[in-house]
Amino acid sequence: MQSIYQRIEQLIKERGMTKKAFCEQLGISTGNFGDWKRGKTTPGTNKLIEIASFFNASLDWIMLGRDVQSEVLKESRDLYFFGASGQLNCQGDSLSEAEKDFILEYIEFTRFRKEKKQGNSTAK
Repeated sequence: MQSIYQRIEQLIKERGMTKKAFCEQLGISTGNFGDWKRGKTTPGTNKLIEIASFFNASLDWIMLGRDVQSEVLKESRDLYFFGASGQLNCQGDSLSEAEKDFILEYIEFTRFRKEKKQGNSTAK
């Protein structure tokens, strides 16, 4: 099973970039990147979102190695704020489908992190 670092490294290779260029473009120190490789740390939430956006990849795939298309289509999703009743009147323009998908993906990511954190706190 690939680690988060290995999946990021794969995206870097597919883009034809050097690791140094990747770090420079996303404002990541080479020390932090090396820590990810050694498993000492992992990228934070904001950085994972930035990396996913940079490579046009899903957070599910970067974090878990799951193919979003095969997983998401099978899931039963809760109705979020733009569900059955439509988008709240919190902004003038409607959200695009891509923006809605991004929000749903972020909510799922947040749930994953919360569950993981709760699991770690009960294990201590």
